[in-house]
Amino acid sequence: MMGNGHGPLDTEALREEIRRTRVELGETMEALAAKADVKARLKESAGQARQRMRAQAASTVHRMRGQATQRVGVARTEAHRRGELARRNPAPLAVVAVGAVAAVVVLLIVQGRRR
Repeated sequence: MMGNGHGPLDTEALREEIRRTRVELGETMEALAAKADVKARLKESAGQARQRMRAQAASTVHRMRGQATQRVGVARTEAHRRGELARRNPAPLAVVAVGAVAAVVVLLIVQGRRR
């Protein structure tokens, strides 16, 4: 506590008050710095997570496009191979056509007998 005059007690009390204020101010500054640092770290962490997600999505899209392109290529090759086989050997196609004609004839005969 301060005395009534300007003696050594008042000076010591003022010095003690200044010291406590400095300590409190230092603690306040440390707390503010820590708080700001946490926000910065969280922001940086969120940015890194966004970058990882974008990279992973791009990688997945690239992989899926590659697989789709490969499957389209395989399907085209297989269709071309089957088309060549049908051109070289039309017998299976002819057998299917004859079977279809025979089925139609049988149906017409069966319907004609019912009338």
